[in-house]
Amino acid sequence: MRLFWSFIRDERGATAVEYGLIVAVLSLSMIAGFTVFADALTNMFGTISNNVDKPIP
Repeated sequence: MRLFWSFIRDERGATAVEYGLIVAVLSLSMIAGFTVFADALTNMFGTISNNVDKPIP
């Protein structure tokens, strides 16, 4: 029982877990941001491509 309570009171690994959570949240937000940016960039180049392919009257 003493081993269990010493394990519960030990906070040495808490900092590593907190940093891991921060990295995970930042990674997810960066992936979401890059996805939105990539979609916008694809739309922009698609619009440019469609306008360039049209002949000049």
